[in-house]
Amino acid sequence: MSDLDRDSITVEALRQMASTPDPRLREVVTAAVSHLHDFARDVNLTPDEWLTGIAFLTAVGQNCSAVRQEFILLSDVLGLSRLVNVMHDHAGREAAGTETSLLGPFFREQAPEFQLGESLIRHPTGGMEVCLFGQVTDADGKAIPHAEIDAWQTNAEGLYDLQMGDAGSMDMRGRFRADAEGRFHFRTVRPLGYSIPMDGPVGRLVKDQRRHGMRPSHIHILVQATGFRDLVTALYFGDDPNIESDTVFGVSRSLVVMAELGLAGNPRPDLPGVRYDFRLSRRGANDSGGRVGADPSRMMPAAE
Repeated sequence: MSDLDRDSITVEALRQMASTPDPRLREVVTAAVSHLHDFARDVNLTPDEWLTGIAFLTAVGQNCSAVRQEFILLSDVLGLSRLVNVMHDHAGREAAGTETSLLGPFFREQAPEFQLGESLIRHPTGGMEVCLFGQVTDADGKAIPHAEIDAWQTNAEGLYDLQMGDAGSMDMRGRFRADAEGRFHFRTVRPLGYSIPMDGPVGRLVKDQRRHGMRPSHIHILVQATGFRDLVTALYFGDDPNIESDTVFGVSRSLVVMAELGLAGNPRPDLPGVRYDFRLSRRGANDSGGRVGADPSRMMPAAE
């Protein structure tokens, strides 16, 4: 038995973990331990700082509940959720396919079904009405008939339906089915950008970093069709003041839109229109086509 120093402790820890039978678990834990030990050495972490970090993570766990997932929020504001999403996207999305964005915690199964042209909004709270329209195609631009489109968003006051008191009631979300040429259109109101929850340990961390905690105005979209990967994405309004500094790093340039009057092809020319064509990637032999993002069963009044 030899004494352990600042370097040999890592070697010994990895030696003891080397017998892990699951190869992927062994790979992930080995890398995690190596990077954590390197981090502690790089910043010369003190015992008091280590205890502060433990207290922070304990508080994050204590703030999790059936309707709040503070650890996912922490992953979001550190950019980890987006990084995992980007890596998954790069591994499976065809080059011409629409970029993904975070699913977020507010997706709900079995949203109400609407006919093309109807509105997502059941209980209006004001705001500018817009028409979102476009076409669903494959990566080569060939129409995908009857694709299913889920859309969900905040209202004009920056709230999702789950934040409005009655968890059993659905509003500002719905499902549409594209026509035989993959075309779709529906009405909604322009959503309001909003703050992530700032009342917990993650919010306090964001404040300590002098970050604003805001998400720009956006509409979530999930597109599904047989033989294609589920597309989980969001459309972000380019004139939102926080478009360049989304606290959870969800914005990509290709997903930025503007609402415009006089837009060619708008089925409702009396309304400002948003045109966006969604391109789906074909599902590979080993591709489950699953969604990337927070588990909808662990919803929280948080970032996405």
